[in-house]
Formats: sequence, structure tokens, C-alpha cells
Amino acid sequence: MDMLTSLMGGFGDVLHPINLIWVLIGCFLGTAVGVMPGLGSSMAVALLLPVTFALEPTAAFIMFAGIYFGGLFGDSTMAILMNTPGQASAIASTFEGHAMARSGRAPQALATAAIGAFIGGFTASVIVVFLAPWLAEFSSSFGPAEYFALALFAFVSTSSMLAESAIKGLMSLALGLGIAVIGIDGVSGAPRFTMDSPLLFDGISLVTVTVGMLALAEVIYVACRERFDPTVQPIRPSGRAWLSRGELKEAAPAWARGTAIGLPFGVIPAGGSELPTFLSFGLEKKLDARRAQPRFGTGAIRGLAAPEAAGNATTGMSMGALLSLGLPVSATAAIMLAAFQQYGIQPGPLMFERSADLVWTLLASFFVAMVVLLAINLPFAALWAKLLLIPKPYLYAGISVFCGLGIYATSSSTADLLILLGIGLIGFVMRVADYPLAPLIIGMVLGPLAETSVRDALMSADGDATALVDGPIVMLIYALMLAAIGFTVVTRVREIAAARRARRLADEDGAV
Repeated sequence: MDMLTSLMGGFGDVLHPINLIWVLIGCFLGTAVGVMPGLGSSMAVALLLPVTFALEPTAAFIMFAGIYFGGLFGDSTMAILMNTPGQASAIASTFEGHAMARSGRAPQALATAAIGAFIGGFTASVIVVFLAPWLAEFSSSFGPAEYFALALFAFVSTSSMLAESAIKGLMSLALGLGIAVIGIDGVSGAPRFTMDSPLLFDGISLVTVTVGMLALAEVIYVACRERFDPTVQPIRPSGRAWLSRGELKEAAPAWARGTAIGLPFGVIPAGGSELPTFLSFGLEKKLDARRAQPRFGTGAIRGLAAPEAAGNATTGMSMGALLSLGLPVSATAAIMLAAFQQYGIQPGPLMFERSADLVWTLLASFFVAMVVLLAINLPFAALWAKLLLIPKPYLYAGISVFCGLGIYATSSSTADLLILLGIGLIGFVMRVADYPLAPLIIGMVLGPLAETSVRDALMSADGDATALVDGPIVMLIYALMLAAIGFTVVTRVREIAAARRARRLADEDGAV
């Protein structure tokens, strides 16, 4: 009851007219920056951080709540419409979301994303309010061995489950891991794969790789496809900006499964929302493959609903981990931690005692921000879809410019622009050769975590490798990984057997 009383007090502060205005401003600004290719939600928070210094702490963090969640919707908007996610957490939404847009269902795709974001984020906010003590206990049970097992599980699942060819998936993963280790080794201080170039001592940014692989590569691919394939037709958004009863029935189970997958990852430092979005997408793809008529690849609504719910559930829970544990589990949460420290506030268990009014007002603002985003984005889904009507030369030229501006804004280095171009060309070749991009991104995101975790685990055990498989959580993760591999192998064997039977029947019919 004390929590409910505190939360009601927080709602009383948030629903004050001035604070409601700050929530609205934050939602609009976050969405506006999030839809710009190369920027994204974390950049929205970083760019708008100085703007809030003139505000008192409560107003500043209420506005940040709107920016935080609004930026996530902006990421998904560009992922769906332009196949250009603002953040790596929106990558999984590109696969079926952009396919829906290409088939003329962009408004329905945006509505699916908006509802999924609301369900995932709202559920996470409820859990954060009532289960903060359990979050602390759950997160504290993870050590280096658990993090390594989790990263290994992500590597295996993304390379085998998300790729049509396991070989291509593993090769893409290896490329991502190779890019991740470029730079100065954090333990020994030795340069790795830098070719003695000081420009590579800091490594290659994930933002640069994401923008190059998904945005710039897409621009080059579309330009070449339309130049050499005259049958390609432009995307024409049409239809309603809401979901039919059948679409709601189709998406509802995926929203629920995505939310369930995303919630635990909000308190685990495992790369933010990327892993749960890919895992939820992979699960929906496997479930779809068991249908008589699989829909993935043609714009399956479940392939968009699940990652959106998972990503926002993880984001909401990560804010709970930040407030209750002082643990930033994503880049955006780390920026939020810096914002707290600017005001002389240290998130953690003591924050609920020393700054209780601010904490409960901020938690209440999460609920208000979710409702505001749903209210402003569902009616505007059809308007956002009109972006597809911009002539392709202007549209993709603009995307290319924003890609370059976004990368230059993060590093102020012309070398990163050259790296961006090179990675864009590599991404284009991978698109042409039908290599999956998801394992590469996951390799970059979780490669450093896996390397650091295995080092820490071995150093703490004096080099004893059995420390990597010690503990019930570790064994559970490895058991799930083996089950995923077995499921994938069985599915592939059945697909091959079915294809052979179909060919044999066709040959027999031809002989007759």
C-alpha cells in the first residue's frame, strides 16, 4: 500500500499542467530526433541533455521520460518505413516491418509498433513499481560466467535461428566479432587489428556499423536495384491507420510473448534491447515455420509485434534497474545516469529514501508518457507513412546526408565517415549475397561483453575453465542453448526431407 500511495503522489505531480506540457514536449522531441537516420533515441537524449539544465530536477526528468520513450518510437518508425533503424534495438523490427511497408501496409505496421511499445513499456512500468526489491536480487545473481553464457546463447541463436543458412549466419557473426575486437585491448593495452593506424585505436563504433550496414547499405542497394531492375515499383502506403480485429488477434500473442522475453533483460547488462528483440523475432519465426502457409518474409505482423513489445519492455525495466540499482544496462540509460549525476543525484537503493518524491514522480511519468505516445502516434501513423511518397532521389539523398551528419556528430572525425562508407559497401555486398545482418550486429554488441566476462571468470578461478559452467543459472542457459540448437537441427532436417519428398512426387508425376 505504501508503494501505491507513493505512486499516487507521483501522479499528482505529473498531472500538474506544467509537468504535462514537459511530457508532451519530451515525447514530440524524442520522436522527432528518433526518426532522423543516424541519430536515434540515445542521441536524442544526449543532444537534448543540455536543454534540461535550466529546469528544476523534477521537470527535467519528466521531460526525459518523454524523450526516452519517444525516441524509441522514432527508431521504429524509420526502421519500418525506410529500413533504417535509429538504434540497434530497432533492427529486428526492420525485417517484417519494412516488408509490411513495401506491401503498402505502412500505417498498419506503425500502429502495430505503437501498440506493442505501449504494452511492453506499460507492463514493465507496473513491474518496476511493485517488484523493485526482486530486481535487485535477480540482477545480483549474475556474474561473469552467467554473462558469458548469455552472450554465447545469443551468438548461437541469432546465427542459427535467424539465418536461412547456418554457415552464412556464422560467417556474419564472425565478421561482427572481428570488428568488435579492433582497437586497444582494455586489459593488456596492446593494439589489435589496427594496422598501426591511430585512427583505429578507439575501435569502430557500433553506431557507425549500424548506420553503415542498415542505412547506407540500404540506400546503395535500393539505388542499384531500381537502376538495373525496371520492374521494381515504389512503395505506396495505403489503407487504414488502425488494426482490424483479425490483425489484433494475430498480433496479441506476439505482443505477450515479446513482453515476457523482454522483461528479464531490463536488469541484465547484456547490450540493452538488442538481444531480447532478436530472440523474440527468432521465436516468432520458428512458430511461423510450423504453419501450413508461413508468412515471414512477406510482412508478418507477428514478426513486428514481438520485437516492439520486447524492446520497450526491456527499456522500461532498464529504467527500474537504473533507479533501484544504479545500474545502466544500455547506452541511453548511461546517459540518463549522467543526467542524474549532473543534478547531484546518485541512483541506487538509497535514492528511494533520499529522493523519494523525484523517484515516484519519474515512475508515474513513465505511465503518462506511454499513454501520450500512444495517443499522438496512432492518429499520426498514416501521416508518418506519407514519408514514403517523397521522391526516391530526394529521400535517399536526405538519408545519406543524415547518416553522415549523425556519425560526424558522435565523433567529429572525418575518418569515421570513411569507415562509414566502407562498411556501407560491405553491407551492400552482404545484401546482394544474401548474408544476414543480424548476427553481425549481435556479434558487435555482445562481443566485448563475452570477452570481458570470460576473462573475469577465468581470472577469478585461477584459469580453471570449469568456472564457465558452474552454477544453476549457467546450466539453465546452456540447456536452453542446446534445446535451441536441437530444435533448429530437427526443423532443418524436416524441411530438407519435405523438399526431397516434394521433388520425388514431382518426378513421379512427370514420369507418368
